[in-house]
Amino acid sequence: MRNFKRILITGIVGSGGSYLAEHLLKKKSKFKIFGIYRKKKFKNIKNIKKKIKLHKCDLNNFKSTKNVLNLIKPDLIFHLASNPDVRKSFDYPLQIINNNNNCTLNLLESIRVLKINPLIVVCSTSEVYGLVSKKDVPINENNRLNPASPYAVSKLFQDILSQTYYRNFGLKIIITRMFSYFNVRRFNLFSSNWTKQMVDIEKNRSKILYHGNLNSIRAILDIDDAMEAYWMAASKGKIGEIYNIGGNKIINLKNFLKILISYSTKKIKTKLDKKLLRKTDVTLQIPNVAKFNKYTGWKPKVSFEKSIEKMINEIRLM
Repeated sequence: MRNFKRILITGIVGSGGSYLAEHLLKKKSKFKIFGIYRKKKFKNIKNIKKKIKLHKCDLNNFKSTKNVLNLIKPDLIFHLASNPDVRKSFDYPLQIINNNNNCTLNLLESIRVLKINPLIVVCSTSEVYGLVSKKDVPINENNRLNPASPYAVSKLFQDILSQTYYRNFGLKIIITRMFSYFNVRRFNLFSSNWTKQMVDIEKNRSKILYHGNLNSIRAILDIDDAMEAYWMAASKGKIGEIYNIGGNKIINLKNFLKILISYSTKKIKTKLDKKLLRKTDVTLQIPNVAKFNKYTGWKPKVSFEKSIEKMINEIRLM
């Protein structure tokens, strides 16, 4: 089990980064948490802002990145900063790819030039696997990489770049590929989006729940289990390795929607909105997490039922 004193989270004001900061603050370890931000959008961290140290930094700018890293000198970095909107990446591929690629390149190159030696957990995504066939599931870390969106391409570049800096420059890097988890701070995800629409109907703010493709199959993970997995990757993961992280609840989206609306206090009408269909969709997202289990001992603890109830209750209180 590794020990850390100075932890930096890139993307701390985003959904994943803010959840991770909250999760780490619950640990009894005596480390300091630092975060970097480009714009003052502190809604997600309003309850913990006084407990972390924030630095303004534009990861798209090498000088800005280098200066902040030299100031913080972290011994652990969780790299979550990116624009994660898959659907938007079809409309703005240049912006999404440039942003995500430059953020990672400037971060890794700054570490190399400064000759600091943090452990870097590069928080990647299952989207890099893209279109897979039934014979390739459950997906393991050696599966063919076949990204289906500009966003996924940018994350694949991030993975390859990270491996290059590990192999050629000796940076201590672990790559995690996260599958689906419940996240009420992002409403462009199917689970939180549908839940918000359902709650809007309950509160008479809407009449119909609109959805996209219902044929996809997902492995669902609770947010707390997802954040603990990031921590376990840092604490026990083997440097230079890639790990899948995902839940053990496998469900197609049609059934998920049925289960979701069964919790509603009102009858819910649903309708396909073709504008919500991706140009190319990833339909099989079933991970093999045996490798991660073996190295870290991590396993999901929160049941699907408890997790979905928690998500619904949180959104009802918004």
